[in-house]
Amino acid sequence: MTDLAALDERFMQAALSLGRRSLGRCSPNPAVGALIVKDGIVVGRGFTSPGGRPHAERNALDQAGPLAKGATIYVTLEPCAHQGRGSPCASAIAEAGLARVVSAMEDPDPRTKGLGHRQLRQAGIDVVVGVGAAEAQRAHVGHFLRVTQGRPAVTLKLAQTADGYAAGARYDPRLAITGEAANARVQILRAMHDAIMIGIGTALDDDPLLTVRYPGATAKPLRVVIDPQLRLPPRSRLGATARDYPTLVLAGPDAPPQNAAALAEAGVEIARTEIDLAGRIDLAAALRLLAQRGVARVFSEGGPTIGSALIAAGLTDETLLFTAPKPLGRQGLSALNGAARARLEDRSLYKLAETAHFGADELRRYERLF
Repeated sequence: MTDLAALDERFMQAALSLGRRSLGRCSPNPAVGALIVKDGIVVGRGFTSPGGRPHAERNALDQAGPLAKGATIYVTLEPCAHQGRGSPCASAIAEAGLARVVSAMEDPDPRTKGLGHRQLRQAGIDVVVGVGAAEAQRAHVGHFLRVTQGRPAVTLKLAQTADGYAAGARYDPRLAITGEAANARVQILRAMHDAIMIGIGTALDDDPLLTVRYPGATAKPLRVVIDPQLRLPPRSRLGATARDYPTLVLAGPDAPPQNAAALAEAGVEIARTEIDLAGRIDLAAALRLLAQRGVARVFSEGGPTIGSALIAAGLTDETLLFTAPKPLGRQGLSALNGAARARLEDRSLYKLAETAHFGADELRRYERLF
């Protein structure tokens, strides 16, 4: 690797780290990072602003000011080429007089796809594409899937005892499976997603709050409940806090109108979607609905039923399986059914991307193979 190539890799890694600051805050736009470097010194930094505007490149250019002339910009996704609320980033880069653009990858959005890079080259700028592409693909998977498949990326989180159970038998007290370190990690992950999704079974059994709770947290991801017959009680913790935290219940077309009225009175938003032959919400249709709302990243904490169904349908892009050191020691509810576990361990479908420990709990992170 040449010195310049090594330098490009280093600065692109820094841009990717910068872009991650926007995860969960900038949809429907992608969480892009941008660095402007001149003579080996970073003169401008930017990441996608909350709500999606201004873009990362604009923020970096504003910070660099006149120092941008003759510099190199490292950007984790192709600069946009389409006219939005402001002029395209590709035009702004050319107008600022940058000499070189290092872009991790092409944007799949048909309004920009290849056009941003082409416009930059036509302006006489040296354009390098592909530095850090593999990591950029992971960073922007929600944007890619929303544009190309009409659905958000899904991260599935499950916790299990050492013998594979997510809960005890029916009517057993709720299990506290993972410890403080793993629970703190989950809070951060919630903040990095646009929506947190559960099924009605988890909502009824656990009465969760599904908010981001750590010091200084301001993120308020959309709380989504898969609830075909609108059984969520308006006085549940989700219903009681719906006016403070955005809450969406996805129901079937024949859900009782009186239930819908009671939830709407509490401030819960109701959306009707398709159901399958078994009377369950069609998860693919539910995800398409969320994508249409601008959601690019979903964090599913829906428990064994939703988790197994998402894996079976090929809709989990990342699966986080936390395993506690202690067994349940008796019959309980399995964290995943046998078919889902077999798919997760199938190396033609998923790869084990990471093994880590949070306190005494082990995390195994699986990535879907595209």
